Amino acid sequence: MDINNRKDISIVLSGEAGQGLQTMERLMLRIFKLSGYHVFSYDEVMSRIRGGNNSTEIRVSSERINSFVGRIDFFVSLHVDAMERFHERISDDTIIIGEAANIEGRYRNGKNTVIEVPIGEMARQAGGPIYANIIVIGIFTALFGVEQEFVRGQLKNSFKKLSDDAMAKNFAAAEKGFEAGKEISRRHGIVIGLARTDGVKGELLLSGADAVGIGGLAGGCNFVSSYPMSPSTEVLTFFAGVSEEFGIVVEQAEDEISAVNMVLGSWYAGGRGMVTTSGGGFALMVEALSLAGAVESPLVVHLGQRPGPATGLPTRTEQGDLMFSLFAGHGEFPRAIFAPGDFEQGFALTRRAFYIADTYQVPAIILTDQYFLDSYYNVPDLDIRSGMAENHIVPTDEGYRRYRITETGVSPRGIPGLGSGIVCLDSDEHTEEGYITEDFGVRTAMVDKRLRKLRAMEKEILPPRLYGPDKYTYLLVAWGSTLNAVREALRNAGRNDTALLHFEQVYPLHADTARLLARAKKKVIIENNATSQFGGLIKLITGAVFDRAILKYDGMPFTVEEITAAIRELP
Repeated sequence: MDINNRKDISIVLSGEAGQGLQTMERLMLRIFKLSGYHVFSYDEVMSRIRGGNNSTEIRVSSERINSFVGRIDFFVSLHVDAMERFHERISDDTIIIGEAANIEGRYRNGKNTVIEVPIGEMARQAGGPIYANIIVIGIFTALFGVEQEFVRGQLKNSFKKLSDDAMAKNFAAAEKGFEAGKEISRRHGIVIGLARTDGVKGELLLSGADAVGIGGLAGGCNFVSSYPMSPSTEVLTFFAGVSEEFGIVVEQAEDEISAVNMVLGSWYAGGRGMVTTSGGGFALMVEALSLAGAVESPLVVHLGQRPGPATGLPTRTEQGDLMFSLFAGHGEFPRAIFAPGDFEQGFALTRRAFYIADTYQVPAIILTDQYFLDSYYNVPDLDIRSGMAENHIVPTDEGYRRYRITETGVSPRGIPGLGSGIVCLDSDEHTEEGYITEDFGVRTAMVDKRLRKLRAMEKEILPPRLYGPDKYTYLLVAWGSTLNAVREALRNAGRNDTALLHFEQVYPLHADTARLLARAKKKVIIENNATSQFGGLIKLITGAVFDRAILKYDGMPFTVEEITAAIRELP
């Protein structure tokens, strides 16, 4: 492999929790993006405060990239056990950088290019061990040809609160790393010549959590409540960071039950609330979800999936909560479930969730996962014009009936204090006025009324998106965060007989679903779970049966290479 002629470079930084990997990752992404490179990163962390082994994959490219790869071009070993879990991914072509003590003997004596750099000693010379990360940044900015003065400027922008002495030490560390990088380039002939694009510099550098948060802002969200739980906590911290600027009430509740009930209270008072949680937290919210169905309250839930059951793998990824989100809550009531595949969809679908919840007075659930939320990449500017932030609230009069029977199932929604009517909500079955009843006829009419919302929502259902040839023999079906990896794999596989059908709304399903599936000779479902939950849902609704399921459930996302190989194996 000629590292100098690649269109993208994959760098893996591996070290202990607490070594500052995320700080280094964010700074490297910013520097490379503002230098005109497309970037992507994904954090892979263990569930502990210190120790263990965390890693970050950073891809730098001359073309747009947004997915995780197994290939490692540069591996940076930052502690003695950093290589332990990467033996299957480190190939003979991987260039390994680190202190001698942190590089396993099998690689020093093998075919790899091993570059021993005394990072610790260089950091101590610059001012202390905490500057080791800046040494690494200096090495790679030199290898990629980023101007040293530009790096100094970004250090100033990123660490504005540092004293002059601390900033000088950062500059010294960057200088030492830069000189080491130039020496590596000279000695090993490494000259990375990726093309730069000026347009990239002005693009947004986002995480999936950012995309969900910005979508909430565009949807008019003004109340967020949550009990912190990975990986959804990043969405809570996003809103906390912008709460004053955008006038949002952000509440860290004492538990998940309080959090969701606070959000229901906000909607009752005329607010636009969202609760953000993960699988274990959502389990505690199920009764409140059913309450929302009974009182016909709008409710927006962001559910960041992670592997279960129970605590499972709390810092890993999985698409394991689809069926849970679909069937959660006792009794029968409508809902909508969205699953963004990329950051543009993460923004648009979160905004849309507020519109659907408010318009039809139903729960709207946004399904993401740890991979989606903790990834970063650059995207073109988002259209943040609201358009979906209008409150569907009406003034009440003395004859107001909160649950008036209507053809669509949607009743006029009033709030206390806006008009002269009484806004009565009851979790028991109730009359049109909202008072408790055990009348069998009223019960039947109310169930029918609530379920009619599904028919009213049909015109709003988002169709699946088809990528690839319109006439296909093989059809890959995916949902949510697998989108980008499958798209890149499809391009790599080079097959003109295979297309991808991706669902960003997983319930209710669009009417075109059965027709698009029926056109394929063979159907393949791709899911980050063990039981093909979406495949089962499609079979339940359309009767379609998949010929093959490509499943992964070890806690890691699909790599592009895994899906590419599976596509090439199709007969």
